[in-house]
Amino acid sequence: MATKHEQILKHIELLPIGSKISVRQIARDLNVSEGTAYRAIKEAENKGFVSTIERVGTIRIEQKRKENIEKLTYAEIVNIVDGQVLGGRNGLHKTLNKFVIGAMELDAMMRYTEAGNLLIIGNRVNAQKHALKAGAAVLITGGFDTEEEVKKLADEMELPIISTSYDTFTVATIINRAIFDQLIKKEILLVEDILIPKEQTHYLKTTDVVDRWFQLNLSSGHSRFPVVDENMKLEGIVTSKDVIDQDRFKPIEKIMTKSPITVYPQMSVASASHRMIWEGVELLPVVDQQNRLVGIISRQDVLKALQMNQRQPYVAETLDNIITSNLKEINAKNGDGPRFSFEITPQMTSHHGTISYGVFTSIIIEAANRAFKEEKKGELVVENITIYFLKPIQIDNVIEVHPKFLDIGRKFGKMEVVVYNEGFLAGKAMLLFQFIDR
Repeated sequence: MATKHEQILKHIELLPIGSKISVRQIARDLNVSEGTAYRAIKEAENKGFVSTIERVGTIRIEQKRKENIEKLTYAEIVNIVDGQVLGGRNGLHKTLNKFVIGAMELDAMMRYTEAGNLLIIGNRVNAQKHALKAGAAVLITGGFDTEEEVKKLADEMELPIISTSYDTFTVATIINRAIFDQLIKKEILLVEDILIPKEQTHYLKTTDVVDRWFQLNLSSGHSRFPVVDENMKLEGIVTSKDVIDQDRFKPIEKIMTKSPITVYPQMSVASASHRMIWEGVELLPVVDQQNRLVGIISRQDVLKALQMNQRQPYVAETLDNIITSNLKEINAKNGDGPRFSFEITPQMTSHHGTISYGVFTSIIIEAANRAFKEEKKGELVVENITIYFLKPIQIDNVIEVHPKFLDIGRKFGKMEVVVYNEGFLAGKAMLLFQFIDR
């Protein structure tokens, strides 16, 4: 039987797109406490089918697929620009295709303004009316209000008309930044992208006996299985070590490891891989916020996903992407391992015009990663990094980075990275790391 929390989530999902949602109303309709209703609405917001807007409230929106994540809804625009909704609240859930800056004559502006657009404009009432009639929402800059006739038209067309105190240039910059951030999120591999769903997962129930583990082991070839109760809540995990010398008819719940390490669907694959390395496990259960089993991920799935992701072109670059692409290997190795060169660009400096501490750390880690991949095929996870010498390095200088292994074992390693600037020692760092062989 579904819990009250699950019933509320299902109720919210079945509401028509654009419906307004309130904690008090949900609590009254489903006969639950306001606290329970609030927690469910928050989870719905995290899942992306509910959006909360200041001075408007919480509304049901269409859940965006990952391939469309860079497209913003008008509700998100309101929050991004600290806007006030003047009219057309029923259209806040809609997605905009592009935005148009109204800095031209009306006729020329209308040639670029189509249904699904957002026209960014000042207090030009005539242009606002034409945009709404063309099927576009309107964002008024400079903190201006608009006429009642325009607000009424926005309500009729179910297209938002929003006012913000920012100027046009600032608004365009903010929205561009939001789209750029969404593109970066789109490129990040999440656990939900690679997990094996519970329908295809082998798992044990708390009512099973040890013999059931042997049956699953024989049919699947796996040795690690999640244990769930009748509501699919994760209770534990059983491995081959747990069943050794155990009575075949002993209850599984008597030998399982309780409160096992888990991951969530929205966790990045990189974070999950680090957890696997640190804990030394081959398989992790994936659970939702209510600790119900969603699926599993294996070490092989994680490594394959990370390898594939490294070969993908980046649409939106983070600072780490830029560092990775600018780090060049120097051909001459002289038997001392790989060496790399790196040019310091203005965006990588502090306000003093010298390389920032964070960028220097990223360069060290990237060089260590590349050196490790030449030495052993696998994924490296830095456990500790100590920078014990660093001189100021100026804009436009080209540095040389020399990683050197001091010790490498079966799963652990130690490396020193030395940095030179114009032939002189500029920095030194020591790294301790763990790794998984491919």
